[in-house]
Amino acid sequence: MKICAITMVYRDYWALAQWYAHYGKHLGPQNLYVVSHGPDPEIGRLCPKASVITIPRDGFAHFDKSRNRMLNSIQQGLAEVYDWVIRTDADELICLSPDLYSSFEDLFARQDANALFSLGLNICEELDDPVLSQDAPALASRRSAVFSGHYSKAWAVRKRVGLMRHGIEVRPRFTANYPFVMPRGVYLAHLKFANTSALSAANHVRQKIANSGERGLPGAAWKDPGAENRKFFAMMESLPHQDWSQAEAAAYDLLSQNPLRDTEKGLIRARSIKGEVKTTLPDWFATA
Repeated sequence: MKICAITMVYRDYWALAQWYAHYGKHLGPQNLYVVSHGPDPEIGRLCPKASVITIPRDGFAHFDKSRNRMLNSIQQGLAEVYDWVIRTDADELICLSPDLYSSFEDLFARQDANALFSLGLNICEELDDPVLSQDAPALASRRSAVFSGHYSKAWAVRKRVGLMRHGIEVRPRFTANYPFVMPRGVYLAHLKFANTSALSAANHVRQKIANSGERGLPGAAWKDPGAENRKFFAMMESLPHQDWSQAEAAAYDLLSQNPLRDTEKGLIRARSIKGEVKTTLPDWFATA
């Protein structure tokens, strides 16, 4: 079985190093594709065995829509030579429970669907957590997390299925009955809040894009990322703690069914339900 992974990035070097190490370990670095938003030799240094595709960085109008159309086109091209294409942001690592799967090949071999969703987790840096170097695996040092409907994203496709707004894009007439498949034991670890030093650097880029004055740009979370960050860390501090087995079971039951189905846009995605408890990752995440 042939599997590849693709992401798009601009200067988010710490997250990209995490992405490259994680998917390179599981898929082989020669099966990784990085879309660089503008020329950047640092990406080649961080991802020496990946294929780097450089696109112009000359405007941000309708940024999300144009970016998504382009990535869908590249993804569909890769699907001509790969059985499955994994697509995540650079700060998103798909982690498989070793109790259920031995590899990505094992997971995909069991699937009849053409698109898979994951159970999302926001990973959080706590006050007493050690500072992370660029090469240190985040999941070996970060154990606090909260489940997230927003990050329970579609992440792997085959054939000509497109991704859109954290979900899958299908013809509107198929939306009502198209399979929504979230296998148990498949997690998307979102690292945005796992490294406050890297977060500060990334926020500067996000804010510059969102306040460039062009049309169709990302919204409030990018215009004032500091406010979003403070809100998240305050929420994590206030949430009650629940054991992983209880928190995971409740989150999976809630998010693995009854997705949002937009029959006008042809969009299927998990509901954006916020976690009401925080939890501690099981030990296997450290080597996921």
